[in-house]
Amino acid sequence: MMGAANIGQVVVILETIVGDRTVPKNIRKAAEDSKSALTSAEKSSELKISTAIHLLDEITNDPNMPLYTRTQIWNVVSMLEQLRREMTN
Repeated sequence: MMGAANIGQVVVILETIVGDRTVPKNIRKAAEDSKSALTSAEKSSELKISTAIHLLDEITNDPNMPLYTRTQIWNVVSMLEQLRREMTN
């Protein structure tokens, strides 16, 4: 079972990134796609988390990403990895 509060926190952070017009468009799109993956009703919880982590990992090395956004994304990935670990235990 996915921790709803934790997923809610992740979605809020992703929405902040999506709404930040100082963040490059490709990074906002990856955040939006990750949010959509996490809120999808059609996938299993593990697949939702793995998809979101993959999408975010792909953009973490983008040289155009603002430092504060990179920190937010690392935080989101850490939260998602923790959720994934909790699900397997």
